[in-house]
Amino acid sequence: MKNKTFPIFLAFLAMGFGDAVGPFVGLAKEQFALSNFEAQLIPFMGFIMFGLLSVPMGIFQDRKGKKNVLMIGLFIALIGLTLPLFGLSSYALFLLTILLLGAGAAILQVAGNPIMRDVSGPRKFARNLSFGQFIKAIGSLSGSLIPFAAAKWFGADWKVLFPIYVSALLITIIIIGFTKIQEEKLERQPASLRSCVSLLNNKLILAMVLGIFLYVGIEICISSGVPILLSSRYGIDLKTWGILGNTFFFLAILSGRFLGSIVLNWMKPSLFFKLTTILSILGISLIFIDNQTITLIGIFITGLGFANIFPLIFSITVDSMPERSNEISGLMVTAIAGGAFIPPIMGFLADSYSVVIGFIVPLIGLLYLTYLAFAGNKKAVH
Repeated sequence: MKNKTFPIFLAFLAMGFGDAVGPFVGLAKEQFALSNFEAQLIPFMGFIMFGLLSVPMGIFQDRKGKKNVLMIGLFIALIGLTLPLFGLSSYALFLLTILLLGAGAAILQVAGNPIMRDVSGPRKFARNLSFGQFIKAIGSLSGSLIPFAAAKWFGADWKVLFPIYVSALLITIIIIGFTKIQEEKLERQPASLRSCVSLLNNKLILAMVLGIFLYVGIEICISSGVPILLSSRYGIDLKTWGILGNTFFFLAILSGRFLGSIVLNWMKPSLFFKLTTILSILGISLIFIDNQTITLIGIFITGLGFANIFPLIFSITVDSMPERSNEISGLMVTAIAGGAFIPPIMGFLADSYSVVIGFIVPLIGLLYLTYLAFAGNKKAVH
């Protein structure tokens, strides 16, 4: 199984590149002189494709296979990230790049999460999915860390990120292309739009899908809002230490997912879900305190709590109905569109009141996730 999981982990790394839209908000805001609302349209363009493509691609992969869909996602992301290599002269062209990157990331999520079940050993799905999300967090972290290093130590522009991502995608395409994966075959009618949507009649699945919608929106709110908060509240330069504050968040996610892949060897996913949401509430509460050190600690604690929420929701839901994994994956990844709709709400509040007030949006979402952890997933574990 180890040889089969490695190429899928590379696909998860590529998924993380899509999360660069969070750090891009602050950088593009400065370069193109955007308002907070206009800047938050960047994650909207990236994540709207999750809402448009996920269910159709879930149905398509039920017929054509997960590996084929995985390769399609990699190629679309590659096209999007290649465009800036020829010049990034306008805000509109940048939005097109983000749109294609988001489309590729959406398709990768649809195929990558359930195909991990195919290459995982018995009772190892939740653990491998958490570790895959740990690898994805490395890709997410690169969106903050590479621009910081480029500006701070090499005097280079943040757009150096694009040729690095293109190279990584080409390597991933080659390795996955030469990997044979035995996908689970189920004796049933192929998935359809009707069979996908009908799953929402299940209260557990509906609650979990809403959980994913809010979780992703919250994550993008924080990853995009933290550099702007540190700049407006503490006068920290956006291009260097401001974006490094965002790195605190992704480093915490990286650490939390690695620890989660270990803890899930012996702790039940339902209990771990409860603990992670409590930690997230504690962390985001600290962000509201007007102290730079406490704010940074709060950012780190929030990321640590956030780390495993997505793989926990996904694995708990799929394990409740494994025979419908492709359809559930389509619905879950559609819900990632929360990253498109929730950040503009935060941006509107930030423009109308203050950047700090904007963080009420992720706090409210976290309250729902905490409810979900304690009351919403009982049917999945009993």
